[in-house]
Amino acid sequence: MYSISRKGLIVSAVSLLALTGMTACAKNDSMMSSSMQAQAADSNGMVMAAADGPAADLRSALDSLLGEHVQLAADATNAALNGREGEFKAAAAALDANSVDIANAVGSVYGKDAGEAFLGLWRSHIGMVVDYTVGTASKDKKAQDKAVGELIQYTQDFGAFMNSANPNLPQEAVADLVKHHAITLKEVIDAQAAGDQERAYKALRVAYSHMASIAEALAQAIAKQFPEKFA
Repeated sequence: MYSISRKGLIVSAVSLLALTGMTACAKNDSMMSSSMQAQAADSNGMVMAAADGPAADLRSALDSLLGEHVQLAADATNAALNGREGEFKAAAAALDANSVDIANAVGSVYGKDAGEAFLGLWRSHIGMVVDYTVGTASKDKKAQDKAVGELIQYTQDFGAFMNSANPNLPQEAVADLVKHHAITLKEVIDAQAAGDQERAYKALRVAYSHMASIAEALAQAIAKQFPEKFA
């Protein structure tokens, strides 16, 4: 349902050329390692300005959407792991609606084509998470490893796409940012599968916090890219 080919990702990345300005500033996410921060600073030398006014509104909207993404994903995986098919379908539908909202938010700034390309990329990583969850539920280690491998490759491919669009954007910094989202969500799934609710909710808080950091970085980057729109 959510799969997208490697070739499709490349085409989408070309359409997302304008998004590189957003991703460049996301390198300052507090969850990144110090080595990644140093690499990003050396490459771009950018210092993000504080977001206020319309930029603050944008940050708040992105924070809400991205936080909702993690919560709905956790709801869907928890239902799937416990065999609650009706609940899973409802959560999955809500999760996809959230994906459309995030893509529309991107499209409202960068145009319809960029929004549609972003939606394809975003859905693809959700599909990989679904594959991991199915493998976990069926205790299929091979399926789990395959999904993890695809997610790791996806982060590298995404980083390479952004770097090819903007040489000043470190591939590894971008890949690390996407990888951290995947890892934190995987931690939630693993805890849910183990029936350890305390661990699951602690992991969910970490995953949620990471998305808030991304939202702030994206909002500040967009505001800097379009100062006339986000004065």
